[in-house]
Amino acid sequence: MQNGKLQEYWKANLKYLVILLAIWFMGSYGFGILFVDALNSIQVGGFKLGFWFAQQGSIYVFVVLIFVYVQLMNKLDKEYDVHED
Repeated sequence: MQNGKLQEYWKANLKYLVILLAIWFMGSYGFGILFVDALNSIQVGGFKLGFWFAQQGSIYVFVVLIFVYVQLMNKLDKEYDVHED
């Protein structure tokens, strides 16, 4: 891969990482700590939503983001012809 293409690939990868980490930050720190009082006014399945995000939701968000990252990187790898299959 040419150096210019390699930098484009890396730049796109970093863009995905920043966006996904921002989403994870909002899911774990934002919903689990910062907005917990507002979210606790909502109940889902008998649990306060802020409590749920602090205990379970941030983990689910993280796992979903891993799958999203894999899909995005597979697409990016094919776009830059660095895929493994």
